[in-house]
Amino acid sequence: MPELSPHSTRSAILTVAEVIDETRDARSIVFQIPDEHAEKFRSYQPGQFLTLRIPSEQTGSVARCYSLSSASGIDDLPKVTVKRTVEGYGSNWICDNLAAGTEIEALPPSGVFTPENLHAPLLLLAAGSGVTPVMSILKAALAEGTGPVTFFYANRSEADVIFADELRELLARHPGRLTLVHWLETLHGLPDAKALATQFKPMATTHSAYMCGPGPFMDAVHTALKKAGFDHHRVHSEVYNSLAGDPFEDVELEEVSSEEAAEAAQVEVELDGEVHSLSWPRSRTLVDVMLAAGLDAPYSCKEGECGSCAATLVDGTVEMECDGALDPDDIADGYILGCQAKPTCDKLKVEF
Repeated sequence: MPELSPHSTRSAILTVAEVIDETRDARSIVFQIPDEHAEKFRSYQPGQFLTLRIPSEQTGSVARCYSLSSASGIDDLPKVTVKRTVEGYGSNWICDNLAAGTEIEALPPSGVFTPENLHAPLLLLAAGSGVTPVMSILKAALAEGTGPVTFFYANRSEADVIFADELRELLARHPGRLTLVHWLETLHGLPDAKALATQFKPMATTHSAYMCGPGPFMDAVHTALKKAGFDHHRVHSEVYNSLAGDPFEDVELEEVSSEEAAEAAQVEVELDGEVHSLSWPRSRTLVDVMLAAGLDAPYSCKEGECGSCAATLVDGTVEMECDGALDPDDIADGYILGCQAKPTCDKLKVEF
């Protein structure tokens, strides 16, 4: 492969340090990080993902998001885990082409599927390769937190259990805190919402739930948690969509006209504990406004598909062209996507 060069000021060229065969169709890719990008790529939150730029003969490249299965401060190097899917161009290319020494372009860790409090009781739920971000959360919670953790993991068969050895080791090291429940389709059939609700009910008022997996599994778990009495504010899900645009292109910001500036809304944006007062032209998205002001706005795809720019609308109203990364409960709770939101009132307040 020819030597790669970054396509944007945000991206970096990572070198594969190791490829680990997890199961017959899942591999973990461990990355060596260049020193100049160490801060951005080594300090990440449990549950976040990397966006990788994958070559394509048809379009030049495609962008795909893959969760980090490693945990910052616990694992020496960042690691993503990828499972082949039948028609998954990205997953098959990664499994077929990446080896130790291979280079690939990536955007810094992103995503909001991260626990607010690692000390709180957690119910972690995964199916198949959905274990990847959940594994990151599990390791961080056991290493840095103090509360009990229940991990429910569904797979077709025992041979499909990713991280089987690592899970056994974690269970042996934390027998008093970790409860591990394997659900195998070959033994129990598909996860059933009624049966799951019975298992989860004792945790309904104490635990926060984090789930990731295929659509039918997510639907069953959502139903089960609702039946069990979980408040939807404490139920968090990670959903991936194939990115249609090119997040590796630098954003080109158009100059704001005098008419736009005169009619702009005013917004207070809280980012990393600091509050910034900005003028928000009504034809611009919040991410674009923040970037124009020199702020390090969280975003990845800018298509409303990945959820990296999710924020809470504390005050005011917005419209969004696409809200695919949010479910109805998220929107009801006041979440917006910064890359899609445009103001529909004069004064707003947003928290990232």
